[in-house]
Amino acid sequence: MLKVEIADRRARLALRHRLAPGHRASDVVDATRSMVCLHGTDPATVYLSAWARVEGMEVADLEHALYVERSLVKHLAMRRTLFVFPREALGVAKAGASDRVADAERRRLIRDVEKAELHRDGERWLSEASEQVLALLSDGRQATSSQLREEIPLLEGSIAYGEGKSWGGQAPVGPRVLTTLSAAGQIVRASNDGAWTTSRPRWATMASWLGEEVVPRPQADGVARLVERWLRVFGPGTAADIKWWLGSTGGAVRRALGDLGAVEVDFDGQTGYLLPDDLEPSDPVEPWAALLPSLDPTTMGWAERDWYLGAHREQLFDANGNAGSTAWWDGRIVGGWRQSETGEVVLALLEDVGAEGLRALEHEAGRLTEWLDGTRVLARFPSPLSKAAAEADV
Repeated sequence: MLKVEIADRRARLALRHRLAPGHRASDVVDATRSMVCLHGTDPATVYLSAWARVEGMEVADLEHALYVERSLVKHLAMRRTLFVFPREALGVAKAGASDRVADAERRRLIRDVEKAELHRDGERWLSEASEQVLALLSDGRQATSSQLREEIPLLEGSIAYGEGKSWGGQAPVGPRVLTTLSAAGQIVRASNDGAWTTSRPRWATMASWLGEEVVPRPQADGVARLVERWLRVFGPGTAADIKWWLGSTGGAVRRALGDLGAVEVDFDGQTGYLLPDDLEPSDPVEPWAALLPSLDPTTMGWAERDWYLGAHREQLFDANGNAGSTAWWDGRIVGGWRQSETGEVVLALLEDVGAEGLRALEHEAGRLTEWLDGTRVLARFPSPLSKAAAEADV
C-alpha cells in the first residue's frame, strides 16, 4: 500500500488550498472552485476565506461574482450548512447532498407543526405554503423573509423549543419553510440588504436568479462527483473524513469510492484514499503563513484533524464542532487571531513558531488589518481561545 507522509499532506494543502504565496487563486471564483465551495454560515467568512487565497481581492470582487455575474451562488447543502458554490457545481451539490437535506427538513417540519398543533395536516400545509412562496416570487421578484410572511399568512406561527429551559423560546415556522425550499434548490438567497459582514438576504426563485433551472442528476452520480471533488482538494483522507464532510452514510461513501476507483493509501497507520491519477507526491513548498476565518473550509475539511491541529482542538473549536479563526504556519494550526477594539488584527499563538514563523504571521496580521480598514468582524462562532483573549483585555 502506498504510504503518504504528513509532509506531503501539508504540501498538498498549501498548494491546492491556494494558501502558499505564488500559488494563490486568480480570482474569487477560482478560489471557491479550488475548495469545492466556501462556508457561508457566517457571512464574513466567505470574504475572509477568499481574501486569504486571492492576491489583491476586494469586497466588491466577491459581491460582483455573487450578485452581478451570479457565478457564485449561496446554497444549503452538506450537513445542512450554507455554502457558496461555483454556479456549475449546483447540480452536483443538489443531487449529492441538498436533496437529502431537503427531504429531512420537510419531514421534520411536518412532524413539528403537527406536534405543536399548528396545523392538523402538516404535509398539506407545507405544500400550500411552499406553492404560495413560489407563486409570489415567480415573476422574478425578490423578497425578504419578513415581506413573505406579511403577504403569506400560512408562514405565520411559531413552535416552542426548550420549554422550561433558560435558552427556550419560540421559533417561527416561516424561515423553516424557506430553508426547506432553498435546500431543494427551488429558491435562493439572492441579493443582500446588509453590509458584507451581515446576512439580510432577499429570496428569489433559483430559476429567475440564474436564468435557468438547475439540471437534475441521479443521487449516486451527485455523491460520486462530490467525493471526487473532495479527494482532489482534500485527499488523501479517510472514509470517516468524507462521510463527515458530505453528511452522508458510510454506504454511500463506499459506493462512491468504488465508482471512482479510489486507491487505498496509508498515512500514520490509517487507511485513506486518493484518486487513481493523483498518487504522485506533491512538490515541496516553502514555509508559509496564513490567517483563516472561523469555519474556513481548510480548517473544517476533515473529521480527523490531528495532523494539522495537534493538541489545540479544545481551544480552537467550540462544543458544537465549529472552528474559530486560526493562525497557520507551514501546514499546521499554531494558534488563532482576533481583532482589538480598534480593529487591529491580534495574534493568539499557542506555541513557539520561531522567529521566521512569527515574522510571517505578524506580516499576515498587518496585511489583514490594512485590508479590513477598521471594519470589525464579529464571528458567530468565536473559539474558546478568542473568548479568553477578549476577556483578558477587559
